[in-house]
Amino acid sequence: MNRTNSRWEIPSLGLEKLALRELPRPVPKPGEIVVQVDAVSLNFRDAEVANHGMGNALSFPFTPASDMAGRVVAVADDVTRFKVGDRVISAYIPGWIDGAPISWAQAPTQGGPLPGVLAQYVATPASWCVHAPSTLTAAEASTLPVAALTAWMALVELGHLHAGQTVVVQGTGGVSLFAVQLAAAHGARVIVTSGSDDKLARALALGARHGINRNKTPEWQHEVLALTDGRGADHILEMTGGANVERSLQAVVQGGRISVIGLLDSDTLSLSILALLASRASIVGIAVGPRRALEDLVRTVDLLGIKPVIDATYPFSQVPEAFAHLQRGAFGKVVVQVSEA
Repeated sequence: MNRTNSRWEIPSLGLEKLALRELPRPVPKPGEIVVQVDAVSLNFRDAEVANHGMGNALSFPFTPASDMAGRVVAVADDVTRFKVGDRVISAYIPGWIDGAPISWAQAPTQGGPLPGVLAQYVATPASWCVHAPSTLTAAEASTLPVAALTAWMALVELGHLHAGQTVVVQGTGGVSLFAVQLAAAHGARVIVTSGSDDKLARALALGARHGINRNKTPEWQHEVLALTDGRGADHILEMTGGANVERSLQAVVQGGRISVIGLLDSDTLSLSILALLASRASIVGIAVGPRRALEDLVRTVDLLGIKPVIDATYPFSQVPEAFAHLQRGAFGKVVVQVSEA
């Protein structure tokens, strides 16, 4: 049995400093399990934390990434939540079990400020994991904790999405494509905006009804209104920030919902307060969700047969290349295959 543990670390801020380190394989403390990591899914946040900290007080050397899928290989004597052999995925905000959101100070996130999961083995409190979907591979399951749960919270948990509604999804990253699949599976009409005709065609194949090339139609909100006979969209996933929020406000139905998720163009919002008052729209920030919602999502994925979209999978030895792909932009998710399970 392998008693060593390879782990990616940075000694200080900067992804270019990533290096593999050999350590002893962890053993579980009371309340903990040890997971043999099979796959890690990368998020834009992982790169930002490694490069800039994102306001987190990191302890160095620091291991990036928050989303993993693996198998339990050891459990502490007092653990009843899992047994050896169980397939699990991580929870991004481990202290948030259910109910109303609590402050970040009370529920720090994995992958910053808490240590991340880019390792062959991870010792973790049993309460920080949930059972993996039975219908997904480890690589697919690793994409759920942040990207899929964010889309789920925006549309289903908080948005109360139902058949017959119209959803606008901006972009074709991990959150956006999960939103396309979830909305289509719930009977909603999905409109996707992207700067690439090829990516729009691929989004249509996943269940979107219409695609708008934002490079050819910068004022995309007018096309949304045309496609909805002037009514507007019930839900808009705002991924860009800046002046784009004003366009989302013009494209949403009276009393509709704009879920602010991304900041691809700007980390600020620019919009007219008078226009917001006139629209009666709700603008809501989405920051993933509790463990209970992740468990609900897992059951839904198994029931509906949703398959995550993975743009590329890299071996564990090529984590820097995986991060480079992530920062270039991906159609869906970038995954690191840690083991061959």
